[in-house]
Amino acid sequence: MVATAKTPRHTKLAILFVCMGNICRSPTAEAVFRAKLAEAGLADLVEVDSAGTHAYHVGDPPDPRSVAAAARRGYAMQNLRARQLSTYDAERFDYVLVMDKGNYNATVRVLGGAEPGDGQRARVRLLLEFAPGVREVEVPDPYVGGPEGFEHVLDLIEAASDGLLAEVRARLES
Repeated sequence: MVATAKTPRHTKLAILFVCMGNICRSPTAEAVFRAKLAEAGLADLVEVDSAGTHAYHVGDPPDPRSVAAAARRGYAMQNLRARQLSTYDAERFDYVLVMDKGNYNATVRVLGGAEPGDGQRARVRLLLEFAPGVREVEVPDPYVGGPEGFEHVLDLIEAASDGLLAEVRARLES
């Protein structure tokens, strides 16, 4: 059954995933969550994007190791490109979900706060808040490690995506 959204003034519920460079963790979260939304029949009701707190990789595709790990689980990342977090994102997104505390702090600085208000729609949160059964608080950066790091990131993101999907579904149905 597909949920019917009571549409607020903006057309879709909007979710932004954030990490440092936007080539490993946040595009992985974007791809995983897009797939979960499609599977749930909610893709047309939710906008999903990702960004980095730093401009290191703007315009670049995701790290090939992230793409390969995601592909092994059926997630497509080939069409994604890195972008940097912008102050405009505060107005555009209902959820701003960050991978770790360092990037949480950087995101709060860019967006002008952690709570909605003064033109900011979203509360900035750590992604793993949506994975209560997971012991970790942060999604670790796999960039300097081996392949097992990318698999672990996927495990964490899939767990959080399930919790986020349940919240999104409830929000759309309310």
